[in-house]
Amino acid sequence: MRLAISVVFSSMAGYLLGAYTLDWLTVLLLAVGGYLMVGASNAFNQIIEKDLDILMDRTKNRPVPSGRMSVKTALIIATVFTVLGLITLYIINPITAVFGAVSIFLYVCVYTPLKTKTPLSVFVGAFPGAIPFMMGWVAATGDFGIEAGTLFMLQFFWQFPHFWAIGWFLYDDYKKGGFFMLPTGKRDRGTAIQVVLYTIWTILVSLIPVFGVTGRLYLTPISAVLVGILGLILLYYAIRLFRFKNNVTAKRLMLSSVSYITLIQIIYVADKFLR
Repeated sequence: MRLAISVVFSSMAGYLLGAYTLDWLTVLLLAVGGYLMVGASNAFNQIIEKDLDILMDRTKNRPVPSGRMSVKTALIIATVFTVLGLITLYIINPITAVFGAVSIFLYVCVYTPLKTKTPLSVFVGAFPGAIPFMMGWVAATGDFGIEAGTLFMLQFFWQFPHFWAIGWFLYDDYKKGGFFMLPTGKRDRGTAIQVVLYTIWTILVSLIPVFGVTGRLYLTPISAVLVGILGLILLYYAIRLFRFKNNVTAKRLMLSSVSYITLIQIIYVADKFLR
């Protein structure tokens, strides 16, 4: 539920950024549709990984691997959520439904199988993970342009330090299930360097709108300063992971990344309505 709510929050932020006027029916449809799509993806994921989830402490109590819900029931729920979610998003506009369908396909059919094959699964998973923020803009405008692309890039690059931090402090648990989540496959200097580099990319992308090159998506200098400060805080924790390479610094980076993306989206929206 927490993951689904965070996705809905991102799509709401994207919608508010793109909307000329607020359409509360569209807001409701986007929230319900987005929630259903995440629910469907997670249900399919539990079905596919049920035998691996039971091996890990963080996932063994999920409904399907724990046996509280049958695979058949989960499959029905996943299918119903998919159909209802796509219909709900299609009512908004067809392109929003297309992005919702692409998100489910990439998450379930590409990202999930790759998790036990290659660390590149995180790269693939970053695509569906970056869609919600952008999808909100598409729901508001009905088209995909430089603005939606910028929102996509911001959430795309952010996911690497976020998920690699999780992969770091849950490394032993992931290993039980045979999942490869870190770029080098190890908690080492190479992984830590990549965390820092992708954090820098995230910061740079988040500041692009201040230069007036992203169409209607604009950020005032004052808001850009706030965004930059949040970025430096995130970079601080990424550098600490590089220095100390332990689970404590990885967990702090993960927590700071969650705060970062949430506050960034709030600042973007507030900047639009207050300027």
